[in-house]
Amino acid sequence: MHHPDKAQFTTPAARGFADVDTWVFDLDNTLYPSDAAVWPKVDERITLYVMQLYGLDGISARALQKYFYHRYGTTLSALMVESRIDPHDFLDFAHDIDHSSIKLDKSLGDAIERLPGRKLILTNGSRRHAENVAGKLGILDHFEDVFDIAAADFVPKPERTTYERFLEKHAVEPTRAALFEDIARNLAVPHDLGMATVLVVPKVTDPYREAFEQEAVREPHIDHITDDLAAFLSACVLPEAQSGSEERR
Repeated sequence: MHHPDKAQFTTPAARGFADVDTWVFDLDNTLYPSDAAVWPKVDERITLYVMQLYGLDGISARALQKYFYHRYGTTLSALMVESRIDPHDFLDFAHDIDHSSIKLDKSLGDAIERLPGRKLILTNGSRRHAENVAGKLGILDHFEDVFDIAAADFVPKPERTTYERFLEKHAVEPTRAALFEDIARNLAVPHDLGMATVLVVPKVTDPYREAFEQEAVREPHIDHITDDLAAFLSACVLPEAQSGSEERR
C-alpha cells in the first residue's frame, strides 16, 4: 500500500526543531528503507530460534512467535519470561544475518552529519546489530553512542522506564530532543516527556511486518510523519534546526 499523502505531514500543534540539540533515532525500519530487507532476515532468524527451542515446525513456531510478540511486546521478552533464555544468545542468533542488501545512503549520512548537536541510536535490538547496519549505511561515525536492549536491562520500548533510563544515561534533556521512530506507539512516552516526535512510515507496505507497525497514525503524540527520512531531515528539520542554533549563539 502506497501512502502518497503521507510523505510529509505535520500536526498543527507540532513541536518544531529550533530548540533541539539531541537527535535520537530508532534503528530498524527507521534508518533504512524496507527494501533493504534487513528485518525479514532478522524475523526469519527469530522464527528459527523458536523452532529449535521448542522443537516446532515452521508454521507452529511462526504462530507462537506472533503470539509472544502481541502479548509481551517482543519475542525476546516472552522467551525470557516463559523459558528463561539467555538474552545475549538470542540476540547473537537473531542478528546473525547477511548485511549485503544494505546500501550506502549518502543523502541520509549527509543530512545526519549536518544536524547541529548530538546524535544517538535508541533500539530494541543489540549494539552489535546497530553498529553493523549503521556501518553499512555509512552513518555510524555520525553517532555518539548506541543505547540498545541490554542497556535498557532488556525492557523494550515502549516501556516508560526504558526512555527514562536512556535519558539519564546520556544526560539528555527531553524538551531539547527529537525522536525518529517507525512504530507509532513507541512515540507516546517520548512525546509525554517533551520530545519532538517523528513517525517514519514505509513508502510501500512491507508484508513481513504487522500492519499496525506501518500505519501513518495521526494522533496528538506524533508531531510529524514522513516516508523519506533523508528528504525530511534536509527539507524540514535542518533549516529550522540550524536557524535555531544560530539564534542561540
